[in-house]
Amino acid sequence: MGWKATLSLPLAHWAMRRLRKSVSDPVKAQWDVLSALLAKGKATAFGRDHDLKDGLSVAEFQARVPVRDYEGLRGYMERAVKGEEDVVWPGVPLYFCKTSGTTSGAKFIPLTKDSMPNHIGSARNALLGHIAGTGDASFVDGKMIFLQGSPELAKTPGGIHLGRLSGIVAHHVPGYLQANRLPSWKTNCIEDWEAKVDAVVEETCMEDLRLVSGIPSWVQMYFERLLAHTGK
Repeated sequence: MGWKATLSLPLAHWAMRRLRKSVSDPVKAQWDVLSALLAKGKATAFGRDHDLKDGLSVAEFQARVPVRDYEGLRGYMERAVKGEEDVVWPGVPLYFCKTSGTTSGAKFIPLTKDSMPNHIGSARNALLGHIAGTGDASFVDGKMIFLQGSPELAKTPGGIHLGRLSGIVAHHVPGYLQANRLPSWKTNCIEDWEAKVDAVVEETCMEDLRLVSGIPSWVQMYFERLLAHTGK
């Protein structure tokens, strides 16, 4: 067992104990989240438009902030994309994630300094949960493949970095995983998905892959191309 796997075992058990403790009282955990959202959100344009304030009950919050689709938020997003501060969250977002949704065209989803750790932490906790539950951390000593969108970023009219969510997250992969990570940056930046999958297969077919991550349809396509390429 390599040093990464050896260190991962106690880390995984510690992380899972901490996680279980944080949600041991589910009602309190959800109140804490709502309170934190209100504390920061009340000073934004969205917060003022919906009369958000500290101490709102769940029923009061639901009455003031009805469920809506992206079209109901488009006006706020367009303002934030242009660089306006304090629209839906204090300051300006770190990034905008651009999605090619099935309806209403492209959508721009803000990723903030406060929300980014959730994207990284949830993936980390999934891996640590596997280690804690199985006692097997051997995968961290091998190669890991992350099938994702291009990490190359553009900018919005307001000067905020813009890209695909998986490509943005690629910029925040912990340093201790970088040496094990595939495919290469060059391959990851290929825009054409068909060409990219073929390049990933060429680059990884002889590697000791221990972990494969990505959207299920992308992973399936990768395995199909890998099978066709190697015959096994």
